Amino acid sequence: MLAVCVGAVQAYARGSRSGIDKRPVVGRVRATVLGLVGDAQGDLRVHGGPDKAIHHYPQEHSAHWQAVLGAHPLLHVPGAFGENLHTRGLTEADVCLGDHWRVGEALLEVSQARQPCWKLNERFARADMARQVQASRRTGWYYRVLQEGDLWAGAPMALQERPHPQWSMAHLLDALYAPEQDPERLRPMLALPLPASWLRLVQRRIDSGVVEDMAPRLDGPLPT
Repeated sequence: MLAVCVGAVQAYARGSRSGIDKRPVVGRVRATVLGLVGDAQGDLRVHGGPDKAIHHYPQEHSAHWQAVLGAHPLLHVPGAFGENLHTRGLTEADVCLGDHWRVGEALLEVSQARQPCWKLNERFARADMARQVQASRRTGWYYRVLQEGDLWAGAPMALQERPHPQWSMAHLLDALYAPEQDPERLRPMLALPLPASWLRLVQRRIDSGVVEDMAPRLDGPLPT
């Protein structure tokens, strides 16, 4: 099962703008190096771009979130977490960094896991939602678009190449969010095809032995 979701930019609290409200669409959607045609992001400094062109979220996580949130209306349809692709059959344990996946006519490469941000708090009207997503490791992942093409609801999805089978998204997330940061565990990440921002983050942790303050990303700006 594959659902394809896009969204327009909307205004949220604290003066923010976001395209996190994604909705399923019917028919063909073009995947380009900058994302899906008809999709939008509110802050291009931290969202979108070639390394975050398409976000994927598993339906398998719905049961967990229903247990946490109850019968939340957002959980009834694909797109709740701002994802572009929503599937059953793949989770962070099944997908590896650098994987090449053929989805419909497009060729996608797994580029990074999601680092959840405070826009999820606004979306779910829950102040700790981004922290819950991070702690649960149920983040989903991003793709680069290696070959542009159309995709659509129900399109076939097939693995074409797996150059880093030891680096599942689950393993990557565990290394990134482990309470104790071990430089020897982090060092192999520097050889992976991660975005430059991730490589800088990993190098800083190795050099300093300190995890950066995540509160601005997870909690957002303070009320004025």
